[in-house]
Amino acid sequence: MPNKFITLFNDTPAHLRAKIGGIYLLLIAANVGAWVWAFVLFHGQSILLGTALLAYTFGLRHAVDADHIAAIDNVTRKLMQEGKRPVSVGLFFSMGHASVVCALSVGIGFAATALQSHFEIMKSMGGVISTIASAGFLFLIAFANVLILISVFRTFHAVKRGEALVENDFDLLLNKRGLLSRLFRPLFRMVTRSWHLFPIGILFGLGFDTATEVALFGISSSQAAHGMTFWSIMVFPALFSVGMSLIDTTDGILMLGAYGWAFLKPIRKIYYNMTITFVSVVVAVVIGGIETLGLIGDQFKMTGPVWDSISMLNDNFGVLGYIVIGVFVVSWLLSMMIYRIRHYDDIVVEVQH
Repeated sequence: MPNKFITLFNDTPAHLRAKIGGIYLLLIAANVGAWVWAFVLFHGQSILLGTALLAYTFGLRHAVDADHIAAIDNVTRKLMQEGKRPVSVGLFFSMGHASVVCALSVGIGFAATALQSHFEIMKSMGGVISTIASAGFLFLIAFANVLILISVFRTFHAVKRGEALVENDFDLLLNKRGLLSRLFRPLFRMVTRSWHLFPIGILFGLGFDTATEVALFGISSSQAAHGMTFWSIMVFPALFSVGMSLIDTTDGILMLGAYGWAFLKPIRKIYYNMTITFVSVVVAVVIGGIETLGLIGDQFKMTGPVWDSISMLNDNFGVLGYIVIGVFVVSWLLSMMIYRIRHYDDIVVEVQH
């Protein structure tokens, strides 16, 4: 049994479907387990269940950050060029990242409990500062990814016109995604197994550069300040982690498929990267926009149907979780429909290495 479990995470080309199925069984069990935990603790408490949903969708959103996409993309491409088929790159990366998120959430939660009586006056100011930081970072992510998206889009249309795809140039373009992925790029050269992404995921977590992580820590600290128990607080980083792991693992497997197809259909590789970058931009803009408009409306006492709706979303942040999930689903469905309707799979691409 232990040998079979280890085989599940090796990078050999054998039994790919069985490995993918086994990994998803573990992920589904982890996701279901985290939600059962949340329902047992918060049944009958709709506000806390909404907060739990928000923590989960923060994990989903965090997984499409440029740094996550770039790290998983770089390692998947490298290992495939070595003749391997890494199905667990995204899983190990997210596990390393999640370990830091969970540890910091606990520490910040307990620190908030200890300091609550001394810093009551800073709560409102802290809310403004954290919202500005969160929204600002999300817009920076969106802006950086828009530049990448424009370049990928131009490459896509050039290929449609019959121009050759210069694969090395395209890979260099993809490598520009994410600040941390560029800083840690030398480490990627040392990766020879999927599990090597675990320590790299820890380094990315220590980078503490993502607005959704800051927001999650805020959730942990605010619940701790209201006297919530340790095990109740841990539900939020757990939900964040399983949501992030689900998307990161799926991203790695989709990239595995995209690069596998690329030997016959390079257009899929371009289209997939264009889609995932577009989703990252849309989600960042939606969340950042709602946060920013909520802050403006609150500070300037704006009224009216639109401002009331924005205020409702910010006051009931769990609703935003449904919006994020909706953006994910709609974006991917539209992308798949367009790909099939336009018959992009029929495009013959000349590849220059």
